[in-house]
Amino acid sequence: MSLAYLSYRPSRWLVGVSALLALPAAIADERVQVVTSFSILADMVENVGGEHVEVTSLVAADGDAHVYSPSPGDARSLANADLVVFNGLLFEGWMERLISASDYSGALVTATDGVEPLSLAEHEDHDEHGHEEHGHDQHAHEEQDHEEHGHDDHADHDHGNEDPHAWQDMQQAEVYVANIRDGLIAADADNADAYRANAEQYLQEMAEVDAEIRALIDEIPASTSVITGHDSFGYFSSAYGVNFLSPVGLSTEADPSGASMAALVDVIAQENVQALFHENMTNQSIINQLAEETGLPIAGTLYADALTAEGEASTYLGMMRHNARVLHDALAEPGYIKPGHDDHERDHDDHDHSEHNH
Repeated sequence: MSLAYLSYRPSRWLVGVSALLALPAAIADERVQVVTSFSILADMVENVGGEHVEVTSLVAADGDAHVYSPSPGDARSLANADLVVFNGLLFEGWMERLISASDYSGALVTATDGVEPLSLAEHEDHDEHGHEEHGHDQHAHEEQDHEEHGHDDHADHDHGNEDPHAWQDMQQAEVYVANIRDGLIAADADNADAYRANAEQYLQEMAEVDAEIRALIDEIPASTSVITGHDSFGYFSSAYGVNFLSPVGLSTEADPSGASMAALVDVIAQENVQALFHENMTNQSIINQLAEETGLPIAGTLYADALTAEGEASTYLGMMRHNARVLHDALAEPGYIKPGHDDHERDHDDHDHSEHNH
């Protein structure tokens, strides 16, 4: 055997190994490159896109989209994307400027296109249990206090007159899935059947979790109110019938004034508030202060605007299930069935999924 042959075999072997190592990169390049604005949308896209997508979330798990500042790397991510998915309804006040800076000219999916948005004034109007509109008046006072203290320079985080947190109602979230599915099909028609099948499966899973949430929340007395870190559960309240109050408005960067905190303590005394809840991305000191002043327990952590990096709340369905369980464990009375339970079930059964499954 010649030395030339011995030296030749390793060379061929190395070439083969190099080709194999290059395969994952080639496969990744063939996937649809999707950029989402925040983690909840990223999880939805991964469920609908499956193996055919590579997803980058600008705001990572546990990140706060309200106060996010895009980086030059974010602009590069958009420039290289095949599809960009964002919430809309002014949830990401920085998104329009980022898209412009990136020179991105591809397909855009506004996940909330077609939802029935709640106006900020409707949060208390949708409360089925006849609570006084303390949370509403308080929110108005907080906005006034916020402006008086010179915070009007944070226009990027102004949600306008409509609540953007529509994913907190799982029936509204079905619209998100339909929009994502259609956006993926437009970007990658060759895998349209896979996207339709994945979306259908995901919608079925969402319907099952929605039913679980309703069963859990129906054991919470109708007169119960809860306190959370910021005003992001309006859709959850409207859909499932839990009254939420908040020491600040929709933006997590708002700081409640002393007057609004005092007013909230008065509201807690007047309403049937049983527990306080942290959120994973808001200032916990505010809720801790309320606990000290009122003696109410802090019953757990709820997830509103961001998933966690690991654990049950690292997926959208897990997050929604977790929130319902935490509320149930803190507030439910075994055997209690909320008035209107049958109406809720009938509304859910009558909900037409056909528009999402074409």
